Amino acid sequence: MNDITDKAIAFCRRIGLTVCEEKVRDNTFLPGIDIIDGCLIVDRELLLYPGDILHEAGHIAVSHPDCRHKLNGNVVDSDSDKHGEEMAVLLWSYFAAQAAEIPAEIVFHAEGYKGESEWLLSNFQAGNYIGIPLLKWMGIIDVKPEGEPEILAWLRTS
Repeated sequence: MNDITDKAIAFCRRIGLTVCEEKVRDNTFLPGIDIIDGCLIVDRELLLYPGDILHEAGHIAVSHPDCRHKLNGNVVDSDSDKHGEEMAVLLWSYFAAQAAEIPAEIVFHAEGYKGESEWLLSNFQAGNYIGIPLLKWMGIIDVKPEGEPEILAWLRTS
């Protein structure tokens, strides 16, 4: 588990996200993970699912750059406008897992995604990239003429 955690944190830092390893509150939305003022906080002692690091990083990455520093806690629950970004976050997490060399099954684990992890994973693995229009609109990806997505930037710029 430490190897996966190390890979996820290293990836997040490499793309420009701030990650701090420190204690988190016991009652966070996801065990061992919090977001405070746009910083991803990871507590290795409480972390149950290291793949959740990439999903929460996705919430920060797809947020408008002017708003990233305002993100706190459960991003979706604290800002109803964020519900619409969830599809982009899901696909971003899948691509991030590939780039970080973390098995997608670690990110889309059975204990998350409201029981839909297997469905999401099978769609992404089949090339059914739910969320493409949002990531394209955000300037994160482009789609090559043959239909394959290409990462342009890991962080939304506008």
